[in-house]
Amino acid sequence: MVSSTRLVLRKRTQAPIPVSVLPGSKKRSRSKKGGAEEQEDYSNVCCEKCGSGEDADELLLCDKCDRGFHLFCLRPIIASVPKRSWFCPSCSNNKRLTTFPLVQTKIVDFFRIQRSSLSAEAPGQDGRKRRKRTGSSLVMSKKRRKLLPFNPSEDPARRLEQMASLATALIATGTEFSNELTYMPGMAPRSANLAKHEREGMQVISKEDSQTLNLCKAMMRRGEWPPLMVVFDSLEGFTVEADRFIRDLTIITEYVGDVDYLKNRENDEGDSMMTLLSAADPSKSLVICPDKRSNIARFINGINNHTPDGKKKQNVKCVRYDVNGECRVLLIASRDIAKGERLYYDYNGYEHEYPTEHFV
Repeated sequence: MVSSTRLVLRKRTQAPIPVSVLPGSKKRSRSKKGGAEEQEDYSNVCCEKCGSGEDADELLLCDKCDRGFHLFCLRPIIASVPKRSWFCPSCSNNKRLTTFPLVQTKIVDFFRIQRSSLSAEAPGQDGRKRRKRTGSSLVMSKKRRKLLPFNPSEDPARRLEQMASLATALIATGTEFSNELTYMPGMAPRSANLAKHEREGMQVISKEDSQTLNLCKAMMRRGEWPPLMVVFDSLEGFTVEADRFIRDLTIITEYVGDVDYLKNRENDEGDSMMTLLSAADPSKSLVICPDKRSNIARFINGINNHTPDGKKKQNVKCVRYDVNGECRVLLIASRDIAKGERLYYDYNGYEHEYPTEHFV
């Protein structure tokens, strides 16, 4: 399988320094009556968390109270300087996280599950029997690079908890659930998603792997959920944990969201865009924008590329595939993942470098 760091980019836009913050001098421009501007000196501002005024280029000033905070001292951390107005935790009036209710009918409606009730039968049974008939052991799967379907939790109540954890995160971030690429008016049309335009070349998904992907999609529509739990961490924010053992080469999820031309998003401040199509003609390059519509992929965090321990945490890889002539992005287990282990993959691709030095 081709290395994801060469082909795939989670395009975390490098936000320029806001007009209101001048690194080093820490001065803020304020308009005066009559149109003139005055510079207010903030050179004595220190971080409210650590008390230091050093690392001025990473010291944010709240646009309401003018207090300073280092990017790396905030919880959850902020990886890059926001482009627009930023308010500190005290001024942002963040509401307490509301947990989605563990009510089956509400969860079924939220995720548009096809059946009125979740299956009490052993999930994924048909898919496992199909793979058993092919004679594919785990060893053979690794040798042939065959993808495996996820193995849902057997307990329907536990699957409800998994879905409720994702619903909680989606609602908190103002995101609508979607498990497919979406093509919205004013953005790139579906006809633009042509794998033949890819400049680097991408893997053409095999018939068997395509069936495995379709099986995973079908299981989710039936409420047979991937064994993943979204949790909120004070340092990392929303993050994803394995809720049961996950084998190497298992499909974790597809990376989905609104599809748009990269040229329309060059200056977008969204921090979760993913390369979908890197075309020889730059005007045809596409990105996935999960800020308004997305699934659990949005909450899987990145590794710290600056430390050996950070790199060791990577247990998921991001791979782009040609699926029936269209580009698709899959997150796949790159090794066995133990229950309770958090999922991480490499955000950085070959086009840009995303600042990961403050990641855990």
